[in-house]
Amino acid sequence: MEGVLWKWTNYWNGWQTRWFILENGVLSYYKSQEEVNQGCKGSVKVSVCQINVNNIDPTRLDLVIPGQQHLYLRAPSPQDRQKWLVALGSAKACVESMVESKVMNNEDTLNHKKSELHLYCDLLMQQVHAVKSAATAEGGPEVQKMEDESSLLKATCDTFIRTLEDIMKLTNSPGNSTPFEMPIANIPANKNNNTKSNKTLTRSLSQENR
Repeated sequence: MEGVLWKWTNYWNGWQTRWFILENGVLSYYKSQEEVNQGCKGSVKVSVCQINVNNIDPTRLDLVIPGQQHLYLRAPSPQDRQKWLVALGSAKACVESMVESKVMNNEDTLNHKKSELHLYCDLLMQQVHAVKSAATAEGGPEVQKMEDESSLLKATCDTFIRTLEDIMKLTNSPGNSTPFEMPIANIPANKNNNTKSNKTLTRSLSQENR
């Protein structure tokens, strides 16, 4: 998969468009599509990343290698973000399946799957909230938005179920002693709900300009 994403560079230049290519489990980015032949500006192995979605910005996704690297990204639209999330999740799952076939009882594989499940759970809650907001909008239901969000919701449900099935297989494998707990989603704030939303952790966006 390839396409344009906005990448956070620094506080001086802010968000800048970059051309991203996901291939063989590696996400690489270039200054533009025309400059692909000149070499990438940076790359990251999807298998070692945590994939995070933003609870406020429906176009935002972050790739994090704890203690090492952060890629703060924005897609052109929620639909595009959905495509990238599914592609990244699939690439990560593919690499982990290859590793799992070589190394039995690999707890890292199970931990990565759990991380993916948390990601899809948060995404599901955001999309359910978006459908509900469109259905109860002032002036009547926003039909087109409901259809768009419902389509994204269905795709996320399918991915969530596949990931859950993978986790159950790993949990039930011989020699595994790690208990499985269903993730708790971060539910977006609702204007009509008196329940206080969870505070969003803030991150320092100090990545070098590329």
